[in-house]
Amino acid sequence: MNAITLVFAALCIFAIAYRVYGIFLANKVLRLDGSRIAPSVRFADGHDYVKTNEYVLYGHHFAAIAAAGPLVGPVLAAQFGYLPGALWILIGCVLGGAVHDMVVLFASVRHKGQSLAAIATREIGPVTGTVAGIAILCILILTLAGLSLACISAMHNAPWSLFIVVITMPIAMIMGLIMRYKQNSVLFASLLGLVLLVVGILSGHDLMQKDALGWAFDWDRNTVAIAIAVYGFFASVLPVWFLLVPRDYLSTYLKIGTILMLTVGIIFVQPTILMPTITPFINGGGPVIGGPVLPFIFITIACGAISGFHAIIGTGTTPKMIGNERDILFVGYGAMLTEGFVAMMALIAACTLMPGDYFAINATPAKYDALLAVHPNLHTVDLGFFEEKIGLNLHARPGGAVSLAVGMAHIFHKIPYMDHLMAYWYNFAVMFEAVFILTAIDSGTRVGRFFLQEMLSKVYAPFGDKNWTPGVIITSLVFTSMWGYLVYTGNISNIWPLFGMSNQLLAACALIVCTSMLLRMNRGKYCLMTAIPGVFMTAVTFWAGYLQLTTDYIPNGKYLLASLACLVMVLMVFVIVGTFRRWTELMSIKTLVTDSYGESVRAVVEE
Repeated sequence: MNAITLVFAALCIFAIAYRVYGIFLANKVLRLDGSRIAPSVRFADGHDYVKTNEYVLYGHHFAAIAAAGPLVGPVLAAQFGYLPGALWILIGCVLGGAVHDMVVLFASVRHKGQSLAAIATREIGPVTGTVAGIAILCILILTLAGLSLACISAMHNAPWSLFIVVITMPIAMIMGLIMRYKQNSVLFASLLGLVLLVVGILSGHDLMQKDALGWAFDWDRNTVAIAIAVYGFFASVLPVWFLLVPRDYLSTYLKIGTILMLTVGIIFVQPTILMPTITPFINGGGPVIGGPVLPFIFITIACGAISGFHAIIGTGTTPKMIGNERDILFVGYGAMLTEGFVAMMALIAACTLMPGDYFAINATPAKYDALLAVHPNLHTVDLGFFEEKIGLNLHARPGGAVSLAVGMAHIFHKIPYMDHLMAYWYNFAVMFEAVFILTAIDSGTRVGRFFLQEMLSKVYAPFGDKNWTPGVIITSLVFTSMWGYLVYTGNISNIWPLFGMSNQLLAACALIVCTSMLLRMNRGKYCLMTAIPGVFMTAVTFWAGYLQLTTDYIPNGKYLLASLACLVMVLMVFVIVGTFRRWTELMSIKTLVTDSYGESVRAVVEE
């Protein structure tokens, strides 16, 4: 099948979904009220609560939610064939992910821009809110571990790729210093950052030869794992304007520009989808994801279809900047549809590779040899050509990042006069992925440090002071060590399903908590719009978690991963039980309630 078919299918479905289902949610389910004073105005402080233009806020929100998840997950799911992943991205994004992001953002705006844990405390009860906070902390640890492993797979023993990623750090610092101490310097800093980045990419090929500086950046897997953890620690404790903010800013240009380039490349080249519609691994036993397509497709593709990590963003910075409640449709629903399109582009890039090449990249040597013994037709075809052009050994680099970069380079090199630039396209794609992964790592580590400080402040009050240097260093070190240990000792095939499971449980939690709010607000049958995807995600995620425990973690002695999986599921059971109990109360009584702004309203709950 021609890849352009999936491109236009995604564009049409997402456009129709926004104009029909998105507006239905805005007008009928949430009843967005543009006349209501938003938290960004009511609590304006010039620091966190800042009224922001809807287009600028859309860009911020999209950059924050779209890290490596929509790039890595669809590539791993290509093992099952292109159809399961494509269907889940299209259906899950429209009916699940975009609804989740929009409703969570709405709930936070109505709760003064507070976090999901605070919303759960207000809508369900203090015990549920506390448990939700602990669960979020655990999920952050697993998220950072999964994203880091994907990054390591692409950068170990790849001097040019590592060099490009490393130079983005001083470039971001230079931009931060310029924007901090020179007025009206955003344009100058942006142009300088982009020029330095292009120079680094172009000069990296010659500099990273073995007889030049290549030996200094030829790091093995363990060295890269330690370096990423060290980076996460320093990024968490350094001033936010010095590294994190300029890095976000620089990466936004890269992400939007690269996705547009890939889309244009697919339309121009019109590559053929070479991965079968459905592969023999839909029943399990695959070399990339060991479980069956049902239910593992739902936890493998998380951020491109529905993601609980978005609830952290949707109840974090974004609700504090919404200037008009009606903007929730564009920012919440619209940004998630954009991410769904990114996921579809990643799936297409992976599926344009020959299946044998795809499995040779994403499977370990032992698993690939076992695969060839059963399916000899899955031998490599073009991988030798790619390795010669790129100058790297591409075998056994699991995690999705490398195969996505190869797929993108494969598409770009077919454009006239671009065939000799495959090595540049590959390293550009790796840099593009790694920059966003590291951005999620530094932001996630900082958020995790905040959570840890809040928890420890109940034991020792000074930890609650975000400016207390010992507390900042201790909590950053502890939190970084927790996810860093998983990175150093784990691998992507173990961690990614665990990350996907915990992430989807958080999405289910957010949906059912927001359903409680809609029930309290007397939305009646419209509560089904959030309740159905919330209950569905709860069921399929617990199903996947049970299979992961009983068929992989426990039989193979992976007791730490098994313990983490059990912990997350037990925490979510407490949240879900408390929420369902609240549903029963709301559907069986009529009560006088007070809304988020203290205005008395009568909630007439259906019997």
